[in-house]
Amino acid sequence: MHRHELTDQEWELLAPLIPRAATGRPRTADRQVINGMVYKIRTGVSWRDLPERYGSWKTVYTRFRRYALDGVFTRALQQIQARADAAGDIDWLVQIDSTIVRAHQHAADTGRNGGSTGRTNRNDHALGRSRGGLTTKIHLACDGKGRPLAVLLTAGQRHDSVCARPLLERIRVPRTGRGRPRCRPDHVIADKAYSSRGLRAYLRRRNIAHTIPEKLDQKGHRRNRGPRGGRPPHFDRNTYRQRNIVERCFNQLKGFRGIATRYDKTATSFEAAVHLASFLLWARSV
Repeated sequence: MHRHELTDQEWELLAPLIPRAATGRPRTADRQVINGMVYKIRTGVSWRDLPERYGSWKTVYTRFRRYALDGVFTRALQQIQARADAAGDIDWLVQIDSTIVRAHQHAADTGRNGGSTGRTNRNDHALGRSRGGLTTKIHLACDGKGRPLAVLLTAGQRHDSVCARPLLERIRVPRTGRGRPRCRPDHVIADKAYSSRGLRAYLRRRNIAHTIPEKLDQKGHRRNRGPRGGRPPHFDRNTYRQRNIVERCFNQLKGFRGIATRYDKTATSFEAAVHLASFLLWARSV
């Protein structure tokens, strides 16, 4: 086994979820191709520069693109989360945050309809223009042990609070037996960027406890309104100290050079790469 390749344990977890062709000529071994994908995401090399031991680079890329469109790595992430939840291994003290990723010039070439307009529909490929140039923002929800539960990609200039609700709604951990997937955290921790009345009301409607510090201007507006300003939101400093867990999760994800810098042209491919990296983080801990 070479560096940046799947261990036997990781392959045992992933192998049952890889689609297999029922007919046709013999193809390159699945583990060899998946190792090529992992190597590419780990090192950030271009597809054409993959080592020859992984076979044809075009085969590795074509299969990665097929898996990305089919949601293979998304389902793999959900399945390993389901196993952990069945064993009681998920800490539902959920933290949410975001990080900005610079887009390489190869990722920015998405055609006339993508990248430069800053639109938030799927045609912009989650590319936006901010102070650092073309960027993508990765919104992440992780459990209390620093493992990704849900990922959302947007253009780099999108504000965190706008994306909090769709991010939380992406948390969907299936049951190994009968029953609906678990979608509701026990507690949510977030920083001041998520301090808004709308988000707090949404969390209260779902009966989700939350620890979010109040912004200084919001405190001032509330005090200026007097009795009509209402009571200050509850804030537990001891609980908030655990928010660094999501920062450590980002640190582990950005250990993959293909995640720390975006080289993929489409949002579908980049999201698949993030899901594959997230699966590997889970596989190390179960």
